Amino acid sequence: MRALAGACTLLFTSLPAFSQQDPTRADSLRGFLFPERSCYDVRFYHLDVRIDPSDSTVAGSNTIMFTATAPAQRLQVDLFANMTVESAMLDGLTAPLAVSREFNACFVEMPQILEYGSQHTLVIRYSGRPQYAKNPPWDGGFSWGKDLKGNPWVVVTCQGTGASLWWPNKDHQSDEPDSMLISITVPPGLEDVSNGRLRATTTLPDGWKKYDWFVSSPINNYNVTVNIGKFAHFSDVYGGSNRLTLDYYVMPENLEKAKKQFRVVAQMMKCFDRFFGPYPFPEDGFKLIESPHNGMEHQSAVAYGNRFLHGYVGRASSEVGLRFDFIIVHESAHEWWGNNLTSNDIADMWIHESFGAYAEALFVECQWGKDEAVRYINGKKQNVLNDRPIIGTYNVQRRGSGDMYDKGQLVLNTLRHVIDNDDVWIGILKGLQERFWRKTLNAEDVFAAVNAAAKTDLTYFFKQYLLSTEIPRLDLRAAQQGDTTIVQYRWATAVKEFCMPAVLNVGRKQSRRITPTVAWQSLRLVKVDPADITADEDHFYIRTDIRRSYLDPRLVR
Repeated sequence: MRALAGACTLLFTSLPAFSQQDPTRADSLRGFLFPERSCYDVRFYHLDVRIDPSDSTVAGSNTIMFTATAPAQRLQVDLFANMTVESAMLDGLTAPLAVSREFNACFVEMPQILEYGSQHTLVIRYSGRPQYAKNPPWDGGFSWGKDLKGNPWVVVTCQGTGASLWWPNKDHQSDEPDSMLISITVPPGLEDVSNGRLRATTTLPDGWKKYDWFVSSPINNYNVTVNIGKFAHFSDVYGGSNRLTLDYYVMPENLEKAKKQFRVVAQMMKCFDRFFGPYPFPEDGFKLIESPHNGMEHQSAVAYGNRFLHGYVGRASSEVGLRFDFIIVHESAHEWWGNNLTSNDIADMWIHESFGAYAEALFVECQWGKDEAVRYINGKKQNVLNDRPIIGTYNVQRRGSGDMYDKGQLVLNTLRHVIDNDDVWIGILKGLQERFWRKTLNAEDVFAAVNAAAKTDLTYFFKQYLLSTEIPRLDLRAAQQGDTTIVQYRWATAVKEFCMPAVLNVGRKQSRRITPTVAWQSLRLVKVDPADITADEDHFYIRTDIRRSYLDPRLVR
């Protein structure tokens, strides 16, 4: 492939997987596609449950319509061990199927071998008390709360922990249903808001009310949600590249606050439309739903709990971060990064969170310009731990470092300036959305798309920033003798083939773009004081070790 001017060129090779650290059998059952999982492809779910806040129980069924992708007589369906599978029925047959358990995996025995390409319907009836979320949204489970008037207020968060903590499904991010019906039955006087469009509301003979929500787009399992309570509702329409309904559900006492705070949604949609392309789920609409926790990116039903403050619950790492509501912008960005594009493995959760965090800076850029966006990004440096790689461990449900948020956006900002062409960069962001529209993908897919669009091999970049904890160090040696200054430079990094471009500031409003490697190179400058030479650390996430010296013109070197 043709390289960027001045860039190094490498043969593209696959990145090594981050080493696994003593995964357990339970980890493998959760994260690996064993034959009992890979043998079927889910096409449709109908989750039909009754949720009772009085005793914190969930009971009902999930109907799984699937296609056999290989001959199979045993399927793995995931449901946490504290929940009870009451029966499993195939294709309307009256004879129940045998179900065995291993940790949080249920194995359902088919009555005969299912032929490749055959289509089937499996109904799992179940019940139980799903685990309580001790620290939502970071800790998976249900939150059985009360509003200010003492009414039940019930929500669920399960990213990372898994949707199987409360409903039976093929709990692996690589398999999304093409569509889904979510039927939630709640006590009298309460309502449920879930993903997609409300198709029907039915009052049952006992006074309980059933809400049928239909999701007409592929949806990853952890995004399936319930919001049970007494809400005030208002709506709007965004008329960007596609007409989009905006629906808002909040506690009644917060209605006026919400009407003011949620005005930012239209500005945000316009910005994301510019950088990422159209909102991915117009047929399902967009909702913000007030929650008792901080927030979560539930597809078309984003949970909002930022207390109608700016920043993150009223705090930010930079002044500009207090000009907008962090939760609205970050969680909504996941409609593109995480919901439209979903990583096949949670080890690549960085695809969701790094791009989602970077979207915050792009929103700042749209509203207040590039300089403010750079200040916003660099304000995040103080939060980076560099404790573990951003990419996690594949096949065992193990995500990478939490640095995927703040370091992730620093890395993506660096990548933008390595490419050094905003048309190409925006093309990459939109191109990923278009190519993997409503699909799942791997890190390798992202890397290949970036390399192809940039017309250079940036494998060294991804290895350094995503698989290492070391920040690249640029070594500079600037020696002035008379009118001439010789600058020597090199990279000191964990990745020996690292050859990322960098920018030197060489005096008042002047700069030079260089391409260091791990070997020393030199640059001759005229009438430049070494004291005026610095490396650009605002647009490149690097460290600099610079040493300056001044030599007597009579000294022979």
